[in-house]
Amino acid sequence: MAEIPYRFDPDVRVEDLIANYADLEPATETSDGATIAGRLMLRRVQGKLAFGTLDDGSGRVQLFAPSKSTPDFDQFCDLNLGDWIGVKGVVMTTRRGELSVRVDSWTLLAEARRPFPDKWHGISDTDTRYRQRYVDLWVSPEARHIFEMRSRMMSLTRSFLENRGAVEVETPMFHPIPGGANARPFVTHHNALDLDLYLRVAPELYLKRLTVAGFEKVFEIGRVFRNEGVSTRHNPEFTMLELYEAYADYQDIMELVEELVEHLATELTGSTVLRMDDRELDVARPWRRATMVDLIEEAIGVALTLDTPLKELRAVAAEHEVPVTDSYGPGKLILEIYEKTTESSLWGPVYVTDYPVEVSPLSREHRSETGMSERFEAILAGRELCNGFSELIDPEQQRTRFEEQAAQNASGDDEAMLVDEDYLRALEFGLPPTGGVGIGMDRLAMLLTGATSIRDVVLFPTLRPEQN
Repeated sequence: MAEIPYRFDPDVRVEDLIANYADLEPATETSDGATIAGRLMLRRVQGKLAFGTLDDGSGRVQLFAPSKSTPDFDQFCDLNLGDWIGVKGVVMTTRRGELSVRVDSWTLLAEARRPFPDKWHGISDTDTRYRQRYVDLWVSPEARHIFEMRSRMMSLTRSFLENRGAVEVETPMFHPIPGGANARPFVTHHNALDLDLYLRVAPELYLKRLTVAGFEKVFEIGRVFRNEGVSTRHNPEFTMLELYEAYADYQDIMELVEELVEHLATELTGSTVLRMDDRELDVARPWRRATMVDLIEEAIGVALTLDTPLKELRAVAAEHEVPVTDSYGPGKLILEIYEKTTESSLWGPVYVTDYPVEVSPLSREHRSETGMSERFEAILAGRELCNGFSELIDPEQQRTRFEEQAAQNASGDDEAMLVDEDYLRALEFGLPPTGGVGIGMDRLAMLLTGATSIRDVVLFPTLRPEQN
């Protein structure tokens, strides 16, 4: 067998072959040549005639290999399933009407030295699927389809925002101070500067610096890193869309988010009605808006407010087995009760609005509800999709919030923020009224594809070390 070449030149994709010759009559041999390349997926030998199935990632086509015209016929019959091959031949159909390429010449491009599982019928063990994604994507067309949809989702999102005048930027992944979200950061060290740095937990504070600089509509799609556990909804590194719009408030941002999700659903699935966990979810606008305290009352039948005595709030928390600490004020207690009793039961789509200021250190105070902030989260199928608010623009209030966070951090809360003096300096140059949001793109991909685990929409999820 000839030496494996350094390059090969296919001149057509299988999907184009299928489209171009869809009406070819059975038992027709054209004079049209085709050069294709891909993996050999199936093969069967019937005496002096061999058949194969070649997959190039865009589709599958049959290979028709008669011994009299196929060079090295015996070696062709001995190919391994999974071998990469290049084939040149004429386009034809068999007597049964199967579109085929007659193998007039072929070249081995790469040998599959490990057998592919289950004769290409998929991988039953989910851990193996995630560890060996390079196999999973070949043997599971559904998995490949999910990541093709994810790619289109990202492209459509960028177009949607750019068509509205937003500018895409890239901000640092190494932060000297962790901030922008309440999350435990990953820590690393820069040797040349002898400086500890943190992988970003959110790009928020840098994007708002750019709004100060005059970028009226700005967004970033990129990885963020949070040193937390893994679950069907959490991966330590994940993709976030963050956007900020000057002169807007949280109501404007809610309208933008629901318009984006409706647009993506329609473009990617042809409908606003999605399926999650064998239930339908209609993401057509407008989405319901309800305050956190109203939703708690709907769920457990108890009306809670910031004026509810701490003793009563703690009693409600205890009744519903909500873990609390002595440092929790009324706002934090209400949030914990909501997350334990209410959030997962919300099918939605629904905007949960008006979070306590105590748990919203970057949000602007509500214009009419004392102690509350103009903050929202969108819940779809019991999952948080995004978090947004009217941004806090007053540097003195922001300093007070940062100092409260820093005190919590010093008391052992390693998810609390620290004081970012440079960000405060930026606010002192003036941040106009601004609305912003962070959308978990992995969860959005789950929603649009019907995936039940974040690992199904992340190509290479974080996993425990493999056990030998």
